[in-house]
Amino acid sequence: MTYRFGHHIGRALTGLATVLTATALTGTAASAATHVPTPVPAPDRAASPSVAAPGATQDAGARAAARSSAPLLPVWAVTRSGDQYWYWPDGRGGLSQRERSEDGWAGIDATTQVDLHSNGSSAALYARGSDGTLVYSDSLGNTRVLGGGWHKYNVLLSPGDLGGTKQSDLVTRDAAGVLWLHPAKSDGTLSARKKVGLGWGQYTHITGQHDLSGDGRADIVARDRSGVLWLYKGTGDSAKPFAQRSKVGPGWNAFNHLVSTGDVNGDSRTDLLARDKAGALWLYKGTGKASAPYQAKVKIGSAGWNQYTQIF
Repeated sequence: MTYRFGHHIGRALTGLATVLTATALTGTAASAATHVPTPVPAPDRAASPSVAAPGATQDAGARAAARSSAPLLPVWAVTRSGDQYWYWPDGRGGLSQRERSEDGWAGIDATTQVDLHSNGSSAALYARGSDGTLVYSDSLGNTRVLGGGWHKYNVLLSPGDLGGTKQSDLVTRDAAGVLWLHPAKSDGTLSARKKVGLGWGQYTHITGQHDLSGDGRADIVARDRSGVLWLYKGTGDSAKPFAQRSKVGPGWNAFNHLVSTGDVNGDSRTDLLARDKAGALWLYKGTGKASAPYQAKVKIGSAGWNQYTQIF
């Protein structure tokens, strides 16, 4: 991978920085630069809606400072041809019409969004190139090439601060099913990896973005091959970042992609997005309770989401 690849990510995030700053200051999304017909949010969603939750009394800064507030981040999506788009949460449980990045995403085969400094109001990415090189780039314009060899991992995820450092850490899984924690530093670089545990190869999807259980610690969910979804609560201890799993429920094999980007509907709780095999997108609103972390699903994208090879 070359520096140009890293700069390529940085340029994509430069535009995002403007949108994030505007949202933090005003509580509204910037107007969409490009509108396209598919994939479509639910028909009643406006093209350039407010990101603030209806009736919200907290401003963006106060909400981000709340101990268990989930980050309000865009949903990124990449087509098979490498076209890159993002969707903004509209504050009502839906998504805005997509906006196209001027940069493509060809040559990048895995990406995870980062809640920068776990502050809920700015974003970064860890992205892996097709040659196995990992790059970090943030919305402040900082881009760093972190090294090669990352193709040995088949999961790349940044669920939040797992070790109490206030930095959003990176989690990976290798081909043997071992889960690893890579503690992050404030500049996006990573400390030496720590083994979380064995047996994680049983899961087809692992995702998470901040707190699901209401205790302020970053959690993850994992779906096994039989379709059961499991919750792993964060402990805040990097030596043992997750507690024993608890069952969320069966039936999750109806979906071919699961991803958490943080808060989608503006209530400061972490939500889950699920794409079904027909290409529709569903929202599971977070409850903040470990015993039942999600409400009943709501369809927010009627068609076309199967065109994306990455949603993050």
